[in-house]
Amino acid sequence: MVSLWGSKNGEEQHNEADSTNNNNNQDSQQQSRQSREADERTRLLPPRNDGYLDPDDPAVSPYNLFSVRAVRYVSVLFLTISFLWWVLLLVSIFVSPPMMHSRGSGFFDFSFTTLTVGNLLIGLLFFSTPSRAMEISSLIIAAMLLLDMIIVLAVQRLRSEEGYVGIASVIWATAMALYNVMSDRVVAWGKQEEEERLTGRKETRRSLREWCAVLTATIIMVIMIVITILLTATLILRSRDASLKPPGERYFVDGDKYKLHLACVGNVTVNADGKKSPTVLVEAGEYPFEDTMDDWIYNSYVNGTIGRYCYYDRPGFAWSDNAPSPHSAGMTSDALSEALARAGEEGPWVLVSAGVGSIYSRIFSSRHVRDVHGLFLIDGLHEDLLHSIGSPTRGFILWGRGVISPLGYDRLFGAIFKGRTREDRVYGKSAYQAGKFIKAKLQENLVAGSLTKNEVSQARNIQTPNTPLVVVSSGIDVRKDNEWQRKQEDLTKITNRLISWDVVSRAPHQVWLTLEGRTILEKRLGELVRTK
Repeated sequence: MVSLWGSKNGEEQHNEADSTNNNNNQDSQQQSRQSREADERTRLLPPRNDGYLDPDDPAVSPYNLFSVRAVRYVSVLFLTISFLWWVLLLVSIFVSPPMMHSRGSGFFDFSFTTLTVGNLLIGLLFFSTPSRAMEISSLIIAAMLLLDMIIVLAVQRLRSEEGYVGIASVIWATAMALYNVMSDRVVAWGKQEEEERLTGRKETRRSLREWCAVLTATIIMVIMIVITILLTATLILRSRDASLKPPGERYFVDGDKYKLHLACVGNVTVNADGKKSPTVLVEAGEYPFEDTMDDWIYNSYVNGTIGRYCYYDRPGFAWSDNAPSPHSAGMTSDALSEALARAGEEGPWVLVSAGVGSIYSRIFSSRHVRDVHGLFLIDGLHEDLLHSIGSPTRGFILWGRGVISPLGYDRLFGAIFKGRTREDRVYGKSAYQAGKFIKAKLQENLVAGSLTKNEVSQARNIQTPNTPLVVVSSGIDVRKDNEWQRKQEDLTKITNRLISWDVVSRAPHQVWLTLEGRTILEKRLGELVRTK
């Protein structure tokens, strides 16, 4: 039946058709949305009704601000510069580049730069998670480094030893520590700014990942604070030791690159023939002269066995500066010659040496054949045994000790709990712990089997055969090592004029430590000085 206003059934059919079409359109739109891949504009969280983003939305980031991004780029630039400087300082330990030599060990500037690299690296790794603990830790490090800078600049001896390389390193370390504090504040400000702008409030919560980052950064920064405190304490010890005045004088050598300590005791005398009496020139062994050979040499002077003697500290020992790398025994002999000339000292010389010092005195003798009155070797090291001090393993251990030497944990422990004095640290019981001493031993190690061995081999060929020679050997070492015995015997043949060869039965390597050894040494020294 047809309605007056139209068919009702037809209208229902029309509505049903429209509904079906709408459903089909919605399904197709939903399928289209599902098939479209997510991009940077795709929302990760449902929209909020207040128009702000959720605080966990990745779009809420301090990197939205150009100032924060700029600080990060600058941090990367500073890290790159610091790393390149660190590499250069690492190389300079082994080979001194032009204009890069410092009269100190070079380990302190390396430590300051290592600390700088670590500081900047930590700042970059945890750049987006600033924290109050990080800021306070950076401030403490900056304050300690500022104190280090003041100490280095204020103490003249430290200033001269570190040179511009060490001064630049500590200033740069201080500046980078202060920069780290500033960058942390900039990121914290940027983070708060973006949170308030995009979420309507400052976010006070942290995710588990952020808390782990803050904890890790704090632990690392605490370790760096401890390292900085140790560096500062060691610098204070060094400034204290710098006040100890050396006997004799320090003379510039090698083109005024470093200073060598030289001292002489007694007056120049003339013998019955009207000629100058020989001056004993002492070359220490493995450790500084002042803590090893000084007692028995001085006793020989007091009792009249000898009339005058001179001694010096090899580069890096006691009051002498470190020399540029590489540095061989021949270079040390040349430096001694220059220091003697500047001091106005002249031969004839009786060269007394012990242990590895015999290598140095033999080279010196070959280069001053007319001025050398006699050679006295005390359990001297043979050139064929230089491999014992030139092994790669020993060199690596020395380098490792040098790198950690600025921390000064052993020197600080000795000063606090064992009562070690300035004398102990400069030339005494604790001298081997100093970075300068370790650097000298490392330099000795690096060229022992090459430059030094060639120099002493040449010295043997140049040495005049009529030079009087005395050899005194350790009975303990001779009995313990057959090769050492053979090499001691070979040392008696470096000239054709052997005065005596004594093997002190109960004496150690430092023969003068026993009464029998000291008695024989003084007796033979007197005979050698009086030999015509």
